Amino acid sequence: MARILIVDDSRTSRRFLKGILEEAGHEIIGEAANGDEGYIKYKELKPDVVTMDITMPVTDGIQALQLIRHLDKEAHVVMVTAAGQKEKMMQAIKAGAEEFITKPFEPEEVVEVIGRILG
Repeated sequence: MARILIVDDSRTSRRFLKGILEEAGHEIIGEAANGDEGYIKYKELKPDVVTMDITMPVTDGIQALQLIRHLDKEAHVVMVTAAGQKEKMMQAIKAGAEEFITKPFEPEEVVEVIGRILG
């Protein structure tokens, strides 16, 4: 199973995502509340997968994705989006996002997306 870093400014979203992923057998090795923290923790923890919220304060998810992909071209980043963020989703794809998970989370979708990334 994967070692995962969760980056989301919503404590509730982080908690819910953590529960889904741990129940599926994954290990949550870190959490971050904004893109800056996420980038720092990525460098420190070297996770297998990152879940990255798009809309966050300080540094948003797309900027953090760009920083991570610049550091590690092989990084596996799943973007977390709310409904109606089509333009931001397109920006994330251009920046190197592999997959998307939409809020509100559907446990089956989350587990399936992580499984696809891991191959």
